[in-house]
Amino acid sequence: MKPILIPVLILLVSGLPLAGQKFQPKSIQFKGDSEYSDQELMQAAGLKQGAILTNAEMNEHSQRLMDSGVLNGLTFKFDGQDLIFQLTPSAQMFPIRLENLPLTQGKELDAKLHELFPLYHGKVPSDGGLLENVRGALEEMLASQGIKAAVTATPYSDLKLNKVTLMSFTITDPPVVLGEVRVDGSAPMGDSKVQEILARLSGAPFNFEGSPRQIEVNLGNYYRDKGYLEAEVHATAQPKAIVSAESVRVPFLAAINPGTLYKIEKIELAPTLIVSQADFNRQANIHPGDLADAPRIRENWQFIARQYHNRGYMKAQIEPTPSFNRADGTVKYTVAVEPGPVYSMGALSIENVSDSLRTTMLGAWKLPAGAIFNESAILSFYAIGDANPTLARLFAAVNCKSIMTLNDENHTVDVKLRLEKK
Repeated sequence: MKPILIPVLILLVSGLPLAGQKFQPKSIQFKGDSEYSDQELMQAAGLKQGAILTNAEMNEHSQRLMDSGVLNGLTFKFDGQDLIFQLTPSAQMFPIRLENLPLTQGKELDAKLHELFPLYHGKVPSDGGLLENVRGALEEMLASQGIKAAVTATPYSDLKLNKVTLMSFTITDPPVVLGEVRVDGSAPMGDSKVQEILARLSGAPFNFEGSPRQIEVNLGNYYRDKGYLEAEVHATAQPKAIVSAESVRVPFLAAINPGTLYKIEKIELAPTLIVSQADFNRQANIHPGDLADAPRIRENWQFIARQYHNRGYMKAQIEPTPSFNRADGTVKYTVAVEPGPVYSMGALSIENVSDSLRTTMLGAWKLPAGAIFNESAILSFYAIGDANPTLARLFAAVNCKSIMTLNDENHTVDVKLRLEKK
């Protein structure tokens, strides 16, 4: 543990016994930090009501409180009867998060830690004795389950807020991975694809929050892709991890409720869209009465997005709203679009080609700077039929890549083209 660098101020007022002399306060009181009770603070400081104390002992008890890390400062005074502490609480206290510890985080864990350490109220300091005590207690809890592990505490910074918001506890050794995932007995078991998904997930790094979500997303997407658009999956870590010399494997139970298998009733576009209903219907590869499988449905939203991108609306948001008729097993989509700003063509750069070839390609590019951006211009440029013979032969022999960079300040799109050998 790093040394505590918090200054301790011990204020001795007139009337306090001299060094080496003893005194017995009638009461011990704490002021300035309402987070903790007097009893909790006394326990943490090692003080007892009615105790006979010396100045040296008072400094030792005060130092114990400061070393916990929950205070920024402390003073005390004895007025001949009462011993009164004035506390300045630390502003750097953080909730804990268990990253990959196979322990159940919540009220029960908090209660256990509070019982061990009275100053633990669901938060720990960025440094100090309480942080180290909690870290050590977590290691002991793991050891009681047969898991001999090294736990580290690391401040977690929220990138959006640009500040530390949590204290993360992580097992650094041995590796903790996702173990066997069993499917709830009431869920369909005959689909071999489900078992393939679960087998693929097994062995992935375990994360207290991420692993359940990983299971739920993978299984949920699979069922939605088959037309069970309201499929629900709930994954729960099981209490006893499987411990070996190589790893700790955390088993899971996945409860699956596929729900209704849906067919398409209708896909209806709002009249304000730049895509007409007739044009949409002509290209659609899914029609009324077809199974509402998610991949084909997504292709329709991608088609609409491309039409907007080809008119400069590079941040157009497609907003399909489903209406489910569970009795009939049908779904109707009403589609709106939030187009956003129009982007224009910015700078064009071409990489990995000779200067002469770059000149030829720049001359063949049809979308000038400042023109309304058209995403299809990139595909048209690489299309053999639209290129000159020199470029046609070149493009047929290489892999053609492109990168679009959106500049939100001036609403332009920079395009980078790159040719690579096949």
